[in-house]
Amino acid sequence: MSRVGAVTQNVQADQPVGRVVLVGGGPGADDLITVRGMRAIERADVVVADRLAPRGLLRDLGPGTEIIDVGKTPHHHPVPQDEINALLVDRARSGKYVVRLKGGDPFLLGRGGEEVLACHAAGVPVELVPGVTSALSAPAAAGIPVTHRGVSHGVLIISGHDDLDVDVLAQWPHTVVVLMGMGRLRELAANLTHAGRASDTPVAVVQSAWTPQQREVTGTLDTIADRVDAAGVGNPAAVIIGAVTEVLR
Repeated sequence: MSRVGAVTQNVQADQPVGRVVLVGGGPGADDLITVRGMRAIERADVVVADRLAPRGLLRDLGPGTEIIDVGKTPHHHPVPQDEINALLVDRARSGKYVVRLKGGDPFLLGRGGEEVLACHAAGVPVELVPGVTSALSAPAAAGIPVTHRGVSHGVLIISGHDDLDVDVLAQWPHTVVVLMGMGRLRELAANLTHAGRASDTPVAVVQSAWTPQQREVTGTLDTIADRVDAAGVGNPAAVIIGAVTEVLR
């Protein structure tokens, strides 16, 4: 099986080949990127950036650095994933050092695997720089440990975009973190309660963690949707379900 860093030879021998580096930008604050990620950005000829990537890091790049915005919002993807894949390959094949800058970590609900496969298929060298995922850091920004001795010794991270087996989810005894789930928060809470999870299970929502726009709403499965609506809280946000939301409060 191919690994990150492996190269398949689908490029003509005389064709210049650059490199694609997938960089996890962390949860939002510019200074929460890794040192290796920052060095890759400083070296880049091209930066292909997501909406939730730390954009402040791009302001000081030289005038010769090409910055391409491929940001997505819920239900609005102006640059489809196939086009992003092709863009990475095209720039790398022209000999460029291409940084694919993402929010969080590229391999956690970030479609990083698809981009690695596209590079492998095209014979383009590809590297990965992991990032701090919002699944763990957004709760931390609100003072919520996703595990805590005697309360929860595991965490389940899921995408709110996908159909979920709520019967299984309701039986999970530890922390649940939902990313990209704000559009289905009311449905998810109701389904979990219907499947047997206690309606008074604590829930927290953390919006725009580690930025000046950070906001937090707490409640229970029974109340959280109404409280979020009343507060006007929306994406980007992480939903944390479980008793850990109250441990340090």
